[in-house]
Amino acid sequence: MHNTLLTRALLFIGAIIAVLALLTWGIGLETIRSRQVDLVYLGQQHLILVFSSMFFALLVGIPSGILLSRPAARGIAEYVMQIFNIGNTLPPLAVLALAMVVVGIGDKPAIVALFLASLLPIVRNTYAGLCSVPGSLLEAANGIGMTKMQRLWQVEIPNAWPVMLSGIRIATAINVGTAPLAFLIGASSYGELIFPGIYLNDFPTLILGAVATALFALILDTLLAGLGRLLSPHTAE
Repeated sequence: MHNTLLTRALLFIGAIIAVLALLTWGIGLETIRSRQVDLVYLGQQHLILVFSSMFFALLVGIPSGILLSRPAARGIAEYVMQIFNIGNTLPPLAVLALAMVVVGIGDKPAIVALFLASLLPIVRNTYAGLCSVPGSLLEAANGIGMTKMQRLWQVEIPNAWPVMLSGIRIATAINVGTAPLAFLIGASSYGELIFPGIYLNDFPTLILGAVATALFALILDTLLAGLGRLLSPHTAE
């Protein structure tokens, strides 16, 4: 187990180093140095948007998935799920525009839009994971006298965790990839490098913003995968 984790960690670090080396070779070290302050500041702002919206998405999505997975609610679960699908059925720019109309410009509408875009994978995978828990385990939990709450925390959620984590990872990837669009409604993110790079035909700046966004997505996904292996080593991939 430890050798496997070490191998994966070394491969991940090697991949990051290779990407950074290619980036430096492609756009030049001077370009990176000249944008160093922007990279750090915009990275912080990007993470604030992602972590804030993901916090609220988890706060709403996991309890909602749990409630919809209860036997009394399963008949209407798919209909209710369409409400959480609002952020995915509309184009991201449309969601940002609607959030801007309601909340204004800046970070707040961006967080609202990213929250809506991240919600469905969390709700759906929480629901699917809990519904897929084998009935024999539930019967065994009932047989030893567990309460409904004990059964949920000690049997259902641990067994549903890999599926739930998969939804969280999907939501995080969507969130990180959509956050640059927040630049269009006045929120700071790596979009401040990407979109001016497009408008001004500044290829190095465009690539720098795109690669930084992709690295953030890769790092966060790897950390979540590690969390999955830590919390559920017998089932996590």
